[in-house]
Amino acid sequence: MGMLNKNLVKQENKSSSSGKPKKVHWAIFVILIFGFLAFSLSYPVVWDKGVDWLNDLAGTEIMPHFWQKPFKLGLDLQGGTHLVYQADFSNVESSNYDDSMQGVRDVIERRINLFGVAEPVVQFNKVGSDYRLIVELAGVKDVHKAIEMIGQTPSLDFREERDEVEKNSILASQEEARKKLEEGLEINLEEQAILMQDAYFIPSQLTGRYLKKAQIQFDQQTYQAEVDLEFDSEGSKIFEELTRNNIGKRIAIYLDGVPISAPTVQEAISGGKAQISGDFSVEEAKELVQRLNAGALPVPINLINQQTIGASLGQISLDKSLKAGLYGFLAVLIFIIFYYRLPGLLASLSLLIYIVFILAIFKIIPVTLTLSGIAGFILSIGMAVDANVLIFERLKEEIKSGKSLGGSIDEGFRRAWPAIRDGNISTIITCVILFVFATGLLKGFALTLGIGILVSMFSAIIITKSFLRWFIGGRVENWKWLWK
Repeated sequence: MGMLNKNLVKQENKSSSSGKPKKVHWAIFVILIFGFLAFSLSYPVVWDKGVDWLNDLAGTEIMPHFWQKPFKLGLDLQGGTHLVYQADFSNVESSNYDDSMQGVRDVIERRINLFGVAEPVVQFNKVGSDYRLIVELAGVKDVHKAIEMIGQTPSLDFREERDEVEKNSILASQEEARKKLEEGLEINLEEQAILMQDAYFIPSQLTGRYLKKAQIQFDQQTYQAEVDLEFDSEGSKIFEELTRNNIGKRIAIYLDGVPISAPTVQEAISGGKAQISGDFSVEEAKELVQRLNAGALPVPINLINQQTIGASLGQISLDKSLKAGLYGFLAVLIFIIFYYRLPGLLASLSLLIYIVFILAIFKIIPVTLTLSGIAGFILSIGMAVDANVLIFERLKEEIKSGKSLGGSIDEGFRRAWPAIRDGNISTIITCVILFVFATGLLKGFALTLGIGILVSMFSAIIITKSFLRWFIGGRVENWKWLWK
């Protein structure tokens, strides 16, 4: 009976020991698959060369190239132009400074987008008593044209709605001119003018120079957001005549030739004060107020500083940053392999997977990479190494106390986790504060560092632990010199 019990115990141990490696096998398999996909996304050249070789061997296109998505580089790496404008508030009340600047920023950003600049940075800040508008145009080739577009003063005008017959006539003429162009035929100057004509609204005498201010208000009964307009004495007369002639029709408000609102006139409005009501959200009402004030308030902007960074200079900065990061990373790998031996080697493999994960995330989001952003990424690698150091020191202590490798791994990770958690959470809080309150350069640093820390915690706790558990129950477990 004793022999039967002994055999039963052996069978249970065999079953439990064979169950763990199976889970570890699957975990490592999934990690390596995702690591390979992340590497292919980060550096698709290797995948594409392999695919080309297989396709040539098969004589047909049996496999496609990997998804091509370039890294998004900032101004200091891609090259471009950094412009600083100073606002002239000589004719503006001090209470309207912030609203005016926000409205101007909105207009400038829209103009740059129409110009075709990818992901421009447009922001304003206060230097002493001066308000300055900062514009960063990454990858811009025609800088002078961009400066010319930015420097224009926003134009605001009010337009009357055309009658149905006139509108349909213009639309028909425009359609005929478009058909000629599609067929490759030339059109005369009159037809060109028709194509440029607004088929729905006619410009009136009322422009932004007659508008004193626009502000957001809330209906006392419905609490719905509304936009109040106030015109000067001359504008009040023009506005009264305009509304009297268009009762039941729409009056469109255009900013830089683009319609931003088209309210319907309910009655003739005298006194120079009007109200635009409707199903506004608070954000929509604020945006409309900013745009109205941008065109109404005389806020000229003067270019006071221009810095152009050539693409070659940006490439040099990128190359130097990558080399510095590579040399530092290799030095860290050599140290942890020499000092921690097999755990250090496994941590090095984990860090390599961590890096390709991070680079893939930067591409997918995408994150704009600047020199400060790359610095944050490199610092996050150091945080990932720090987590592994805490784990391995605990692991060595547990092994020296006489515990098995499996028990030492579990206990080492359990005891190291509070220090890893607290250190990383405090850094993430700092990153959030920097990202919310800091300027553009520090935002990039905070974003890449924050993402890197989150992934480094996954790397240390999941990837490194899975690699270590691979050796539980094998011959290498008994080679103590590799673990202590």
